Amino acid sequence: MNIESINPWTGRVEYRYRYMAEAEVAAVLSQAASAIAAWAERSIAERARYLQNAARVLRERKPEIAALMAAEMGKLRSESFAEIEKSAATCDYYAEHAADYLADLLVATEAHRSYVRYEPLGAVFAVMPWNFPIWQVFRFLAPALMAGNVAILKHAVNVPRTADLIAEVMHVAGLPAGVFSVLHIDNAQAARVIADPVVRAVSLTGSERAGRSVAASAGQHLKKCVLELGGSDAFVVLDDADLDRTVAAAIASRFGNAGQTCIAAKRFVLVDAIAERFLAAFVGAAADLRLGDPLDAESSLAPMARADLADALQTQVEASISAGARIVLGAQHQAGSTRYAATVLDHVVPGMPAYSEEMFGPVASILRARDDADAVRIANDTTFGLGGSVWTGDRERGDRIVRQLQVGAGFVNAIVRSDARMPFGGTKSSGYGRELAAHGIHEFTNIKSVYIA
Repeated sequence: MNIESINPWTGRVEYRYRYMAEAEVAAVLSQAASAIAAWAERSIAERARYLQNAARVLRERKPEIAALMAAEMGKLRSESFAEIEKSAATCDYYAEHAADYLADLLVATEAHRSYVRYEPLGAVFAVMPWNFPIWQVFRFLAPALMAGNVAILKHAVNVPRTADLIAEVMHVAGLPAGVFSVLHIDNAQAARVIADPVVRAVSLTGSERAGRSVAASAGQHLKKCVLELGGSDAFVVLDDADLDRTVAAAIASRFGNAGQTCIAAKRFVLVDAIAERFLAAFVGAAADLRLGDPLDAESSLAPMARADLADALQTQVEASISAGARIVLGAQHQAGSTRYAATVLDHVVPGMPAYSEEMFGPVASILRARDDADAVRIANDTTFGLGGSVWTGDRERGDRIVRQLQVGAGFVNAIVRSDARMPFGGTKSSGYGRELAAHGIHEFTNIKSVYIA
């Protein structure tokens, strides 16, 4: 069976891959197994040099990588450049800080000496999504490699060339054979990889459905698992928010990457006192977005990555409208097209997909709240718990509110984003485990207690 790389803007099939045969998969796993011991024995300083090399290659090849991201999943050129730089910076970050994160932690006991040691697990298998095809990979790869693990990647089927380009970057960076590998495989093959004794941990970023499947496979074979799943982040606007700043942030958070972001603001919870003013400004700014060719510098809204995703989003929108949501902007979509204009639905309430489901595309849901307490109630009325933000002129008020949000990442007067210096992950149906910072590198280690009497 073929994997097709289809340009979202032109609709052309750019490239065809075939899924790997079982013998090819076995060869990749064997090479990874052969690399485990030697890579684990390398010093942290040696591993760091490879990550620094990778950062350099990413920056040097930025235009080429950005063009490929546009061709495979439709990302705007400016957004691609930012993603590549963030990936390079994360390589540099772990190269600098891994030694501190992995240092033995002395513990005061009655023993002569006792400490906690962080040891590599072996091979980490990653199942990664298409929406940030470079960043999502390096978010797991940099800490996994610095911890002394080898890594195996199954990328999303619509970005196969990006997966191979990442492998090429790591090869140019000098990484030894088998330390990072790419598998072009289907879901059934992925389940068999998880079961393989070579794999000791699994990292997945993707949908709730994919998370349940991978977690079930990992659990069956007693493999550690980190899941970063979907989100329906609340963007809570209080009555004293700076309107201009808040609206600008709302546009960036909802419509960046064509709205195809787990931590995008999706539910705009507006306190009644500011709702109409915010909505008018927000709709005006959203209407000015220019849907266009990702490589055109004038484009400010990218196409969606796949036509089936756009069609599914439109089904959610139409069901919400049928249930009483009011169209304020957009909501017009031609079936089979990736070109989805900025859309805003007002008076979204329980019982609508726009209220209870993740809307993975450029659709904003407007929810009305009576006051601060009601805004918190609405923000938490979701099965998801990835991120959320609060917008207010009073930082202390914002702090009180954000502490009440049931999320893995709470932001006040800032867009929810991932940052190598802070742990990242969710709660409830948004998954478990953490990536980034010290927490992220520790997820991929055996945390060993040593007691010397």
